[in-house]
Amino acid sequence: MTDQPPSGRFKTEMPDVPGVSVADEPSSTSEGTHPAVKVVIGLLTVLLVVFLGARWGLRPGHTDPRTAEQQPQIDVPTPAPDPSTLLPHATETDPGIAEVAEMAKPWSSKEFYFRNRFTGENVLGVLIRLPLGAASQAKGYWAFSLNAPFGNCRLEYVTDLEKLRNDYGFRAAKHPMVGNPCSRTVFDPLKMSNLPGNVFVRGGIVQGSDLRPPLGIEIKVQGKNILAVRTE
Repeated sequence: MTDQPPSGRFKTEMPDVPGVSVADEPSSTSEGTHPAVKVVIGLLTVLLVVFLGARWGLRPGHTDPRTAEQQPQIDVPTPAPDPSTLLPHATETDPGIAEVAEMAKPWSSKEFYFRNRFTGENVLGVLIRLPLGAASQAKGYWAFSLNAPFGNCRLEYVTDLEKLRNDYGFRAAKHPMVGNPCSRTVFDPLKMSNLPGNVFVRGGIVQGSDLRPPLGIEIKVQGKNILAVRTE
């Protein structure tokens, strides 16, 4: 009669082989992770957190669109007005160039434009208050064109007596004069000159070689207004 093995589980004994050890059986639980792998995973996690934090910190903040009041204002320089537009322009229908009150002081002056009705040209002139008669009388004024009668020179009304002495070499000046800087000719507003044809004009030459005084502009006083009527 053959012997039966006992019922239940049994473990087969492995024969002992000299010089060979039997390894322990693996644990029934899952194998543990190697420590070096854990370190690498931890470092990667830290780097990821730092990267995401930096991205969040550097993101552009939300800004509201600027309103019209918040927009930067750019100052655009205003062009200087044309000086000619600031001067009165005497025409045939509107000949006024100044008011009597403006010219109350002797030797005061005012520039203006006069429309030549024959050529249509706007001639630059100057009105001078002379120490002759009342301000309400036409003889108390002298007006003339600043364009020299001959050539392309521009005349000037000189109130600085030192300039008359230094620039023109005219040392006898006691009051403002009119000068031609091109020829250094000096005209005296208080003197008259007799032109051919027995015509008397104001602005007698007291120094220089010009052929005649400046071209005069006839003046009338109407109430409180001073009018430029016509040129020579």
